[in-house]
Amino acid sequence: MAEESVDRVAAWAALLRVHAAVVPKLARSLREVGMPISWYDVLLVLNSAPERRLRMVELGSHAVLSREQVSRVVSELERAGLVERQPNPGDKRSFFAAITRAGRDRLRATAPTYLDAIEEHYARHLSDRELDTIARALGKVLAAEES
Repeated sequence: MAEESVDRVAAWAALLRVHAAVVPKLARSLREVGMPISWYDVLLVLNSAPERRLRMVELGSHAVLSREQVSRVVSELERAGLVERQPNPGDKRSFFAAITRAGRDRLRATAPTYLDAIEEHYARHLSDRELDTIARALGKVLAAEES
């Protein structure tokens, strides 16, 4: 039983250490083309959402940022013309964050940099089979924890 716990902790520690090692490199690559990684994350989530918009609460649960950070980043993106806040007709107290055409263009322009950085700092170290296993395994955890 103790060995099993060590393996579980080692797997968790490896995930955290990979995240800590790779994300700053992805951020640096994006920063070099004028895109903060927090902006990229929010634009990516909004671009893949139905109607390319989400309620702020939904965006907070999908983006890899805290709720406070999401609000700040959406304000920054709004000032840059990449996102707009739209009133929610179904709930007068909430707003949608929607990606604009300029936001989609900016996302599309920076996507190759992001994908190249993922390849260089993460994917090239793993086989296709390993990548598939990681994606499926972490997908199971995510599905269980988000339900």
